[in-house]
Amino acid sequence: MTGFKRYFKLFCTLSFALFFACLLPACQQQKETRVIPVDDFFKSQQKIAYRLSPDGKHLSYLKLQGKDQNLYIEDVEGGRGKSITHLKNKSIVFYFWVSNNELIYYKEIDAAKRQSDIFIIDKDGKNERQLLNNDKSRLKVIEDQLIDDKYLLVSSNKRDSTVFDVYRLNVRNGEMEMAAKNPGNIVDWRTDSEGKLRLAVSSDGVNSTILYRENESEAFKKVLTSNFKDTFHPVAFDHQRPNVIYAISDVNRDKTALVEVDCNTGKELKNIFCNDTLNITDAQYSKKKQKLSFVVYETWKKEKHFLDDSVKQLYSNLDKLLPKTETRIFDMDEAESVFILRTFTDRNPGSYYLYFANTGKLRKLSDFNASLQENELCEMKPVSYISRDGLRIHGYITLPLNKAAQNLPVVVLPHDAAAQRNLWGYNPEVQFLANRGYAVFQVNYRGSSGYGKTFAAAGFKEWGGKIQDDIDDGVKWLIGKKIADPKRIALYGSGFGGYIALNGLYLSKGMYTCAASNSGVINLLTYLKSIPPYQKPNLQMYYEVIGNPVKDMDRMRQVSPLFQTDKINAPVLLAENINDPNNNSGEAIQFVKNLKKRNVSITYLETDGDVIFGRNPDVRHKFYTALEEFLEVNLKRK
Repeated sequence: MTGFKRYFKLFCTLSFALFFACLLPACQQQKETRVIPVDDFFKSQQKIAYRLSPDGKHLSYLKLQGKDQNLYIEDVEGGRGKSITHLKNKSIVFYFWVSNNELIYYKEIDAAKRQSDIFIIDKDGKNERQLLNNDKSRLKVIEDQLIDDKYLLVSSNKRDSTVFDVYRLNVRNGEMEMAAKNPGNIVDWRTDSEGKLRLAVSSDGVNSTILYRENESEAFKKVLTSNFKDTFHPVAFDHQRPNVIYAISDVNRDKTALVEVDCNTGKELKNIFCNDTLNITDAQYSKKKQKLSFVVYETWKKEKHFLDDSVKQLYSNLDKLLPKTETRIFDMDEAESVFILRTFTDRNPGSYYLYFANTGKLRKLSDFNASLQENELCEMKPVSYISRDGLRIHGYITLPLNKAAQNLPVVVLPHDAAAQRNLWGYNPEVQFLANRGYAVFQVNYRGSSGYGKTFAAAGFKEWGGKIQDDIDDGVKWLIGKKIADPKRIALYGSGFGGYIALNGLYLSKGMYTCAASNSGVINLLTYLKSIPPYQKPNLQMYYEVIGNPVKDMDRMRQVSPLFQTDKINAPVLLAENINDPNNNSGEAIQFVKNLKKRNVSITYLETDGDVIFGRNPDVRHKFYTALEEFLEVNLKRK
């Protein structure tokens, strides 16, 4: 791995050198940039969720017509698509094939509560029947292929809203037979490649324990216990050694690795792939070949390390057919000969394709968003800097086209949820803002995933503390590089990103010109109260990461925007989804009233759906038009 380290260090050095060398002369010849219509960035896809039948002979997808979304089937050889459902004003939130002839789909009945009814239907649209009415419970599919041609292995909290038991769901008559009763602390269930329930994960809110059984007639026994700060993610069982699992683990190390673990002893047998500078995020296992295909690791973008030469050759063929683009395998048939692909770059939302490995042929299915042209969009560049306490922080800068990288208005875009991160790729919000002439700055502040558990733990209970410092230090770094105009810097985010945006106005006085929040958390105490019953086993983990509402109440109030409106003096845009269970619309209205009493400029929008991922174009148009006007008045014209 030493050679790889040298290569990676050299790559980073050259990348940053080239980036900064290009900043000043990039736009010596000023050109006019076309202002792309708002709606072009956020169009609803007409065809989504492509899937293949197990035999690879039929293609399925969800098609949007107006506000109606239905399930379509067509022959892979090129047959015309046929609608097999006929829903009105309802969405299919999830579906999958359970055999070569049958599909199961979830029909949304309450978006706010994330409740759906579950149906099964033949691929020709016949024999449709409801399996479950899911209005009082939730159901998760553990194994999506039929067992004995009639059973699905599922978990449900219908017996007790706080825990999920395992059931055999008979898709022929809708009956559910309990397969494993949850003693009260199981938070996850796993099967082997044959669909047999072999693993379970228990949690006391802080520590997780892997439980294993050799076969379904035996009781589960403890394998290993780790703290919630550790990652231990089972990938698959070794087919030749039924007691051995492949797992992504950072137990006893800072970065995650792909390892083999003996379930009889809990001992790590082999380190398959790791590197002190890399974080392994995923691994692909082939059921057909019964072996690992590759691991995925993150640097400034996702990369693969291949463990199967035939899979390496497959991706090499795809690179030749689809050059200068990222390619992801979205789905495949059981024979692993027909594949659904998704392509993208940072400046291209990409397309969907069918790939036939036996012939090496591609067939385009659809574009993700055909309204956008790559040459009108902006590059996303990786950057890094040192925070005030010496921690290296990574992020991305996207500069507007045809403008010198000097003295630009900047929109800082913090990501939602501490356990996530920004990654290189296409982001419609980033491109929308860059097209309007703003430099867009994305920060993977401490607590973000992908940089090891020490970095992740550094963000615990630092909401409104060192997390805010990391963002502020990045802004100061941009100002020091002469990229940012210090008098024209805004914050905008969603969820916890919106929380950070509002916090910046009173925790970093004078640094930010304005802030916009989309469904942002404004009260940490209310957020913790909104955690649903089935996540209660993880409540102690939330207390460790965010804060304990009893022990840390004073500190949590000090970093909750709702209680700090007397310190906010800059313009605010606040948009609230009134159906979001994590927020309290009454508190949002109180927040607005408190600012109005002090004559602080506040723009308030109420929506009845998810702005970013919802399917209502009117909601999106209303929000992004308001955001554009807000930034134009309060940032660009300053």
